[in-house]
Amino acid sequence: MVGIRTLTNKGYFSAMELGDNKILNVGLLLVATLLVAKLISALIMPRSKKRLPPVVKAWPIVGGLIRFLKGPVVMLRQEYPKLGSVFTLNLLNKNITFFIGPEVSAHFFKAPETDLSQQEVYQFNVPTFGPGVVFDVDYTIRQEQFRFFTEALRVTKLKGYVDQMVTEAEEYFSKWGESGEVDLKYELEHLIILTASRCLLGEEVRNKLFDDVSALFHDLDNGMLPISVIFPYLPIPAHRRRDNARKKLAEIFANIINSRKRTGKAENDMLQCFIDSKYKDGRPTTEGEITGLLIAALFAGQHTSSITSTWTGSYLLTNNKYMSAVVDEQKNLMKKHGNKVDHDILSEMEVLYRCIKEALRLHPPLIMLLRSSHSEFSVTTREGKEYDIPKGHIVATSPAFANRLPHIFKNPDTYDPDRFGPGREEDKAAGAFSYISFGGGRHGCLGEPFAYLQIKAIWSHLLRNFEFELISPFPEIDWNAMVVGVKGEVMVKYKRRKLSVE
Repeated sequence: MVGIRTLTNKGYFSAMELGDNKILNVGLLLVATLLVAKLISALIMPRSKKRLPPVVKAWPIVGGLIRFLKGPVVMLRQEYPKLGSVFTLNLLNKNITFFIGPEVSAHFFKAPETDLSQQEVYQFNVPTFGPGVVFDVDYTIRQEQFRFFTEALRVTKLKGYVDQMVTEAEEYFSKWGESGEVDLKYELEHLIILTASRCLLGEEVRNKLFDDVSALFHDLDNGMLPISVIFPYLPIPAHRRRDNARKKLAEIFANIINSRKRTGKAENDMLQCFIDSKYKDGRPTTEGEITGLLIAALFAGQHTSSITSTWTGSYLLTNNKYMSAVVDEQKNLMKKHGNKVDHDILSEMEVLYRCIKEALRLHPPLIMLLRSSHSEFSVTTREGKEYDIPKGHIVATSPAFANRLPHIFKNPDTYDPDRFGPGREEDKAAGAFSYISFGGGRHGCLGEPFAYLQIKAIWSHLLRNFEFELISPFPEIDWNAMVVGVKGEVMVKYKRRKLSVE
């Protein structure tokens, strides 16, 4: 038995060795065939003429995602000096090609929707804004809806909104004492949502339903997380609260819309503008569309205005030169107009405007702007290199990074509102799209005039009626938020005063 087993084992191993040799030989033959085929292909096939941008080095598959999630601005700071103004990051199954600086941004901002589209990259907004509006409709419908926004923000409407902004600021700050300590960030956030409720959502919300609507918007806001960008319908608690809030808001606005239509009552607010809006074919807006457009408007304006108001105050309270300049400007306007503040007087506040604009340069709330490329196009970089951007790439630019390029802005990390003053105008010296806090071109922010008027209305009142001292450290940037703002509290001491014009 032993001999039989031994012979059998020897035969088994001999057969195995023969099998292994055959597999090895077949493997070598396949490798050799592939190498020869590749060599022949290289010799007889024409070389690709595409000049692709350099690629950010990262671990395979997940490396690009990790670098992006650690902070896109951090990644841009590391790669821009090495790769130049155009480069690509491989992000899972997507390629994001960054355009940095005005020299390469013209196509990004001016290309038609058929070439560079917003719709695909901003689909994560659909659960929040709702169906049938903005990024859930084709471009022609979206353009008509943007026309509704434009009509609601024309100068004749803005003048009425300013009166409401001034009233809200006066009422809000009348409740402060003669002196005290407050979290400026919290106070400005609260005031701005009150102002937005009055100007955008209407007096029914502002006077009767503010607490309910504010809580629902809070749930909507908290339902937009970084993970929502990739998985907007992921069944997590934050998304469920978002969806419930969206449903309840739709019910609230349906009741308000029906009440206004039934009674014939009209108000000077954005809600009324959307109720009265009609598409080119004569079709009126639906209740669902009106609700979605209002939510989009509030999302676009609430965060950006409160964040920028807070940064503006933080810089003014730590820069005596500019604080003195804006106070002097208020004194001069009071000599000229008395205590009156309206749209035209706010438009005269050039020093305050530059202080706000500089805060926005340093801290744009939207740190990334995205498009989806529907066709191949070429770009010439500042360094003189030419690249072909393939169809299917996501094309991105970053206001947070581009607004601090040293070849455009002198001492770019320094708060210096005078850089926008006569004789310097650094944002214009390098051409269009040097300053992109509000985007630009075809998709520039429609609410820019509203935002400046709102922030001016608030800060002109504060400058005229209070002295401030920042008692907490200068605030840090909250990079973890979807809309990048101020981290933590901004504690200030205040003392009531009446600004003297003597």
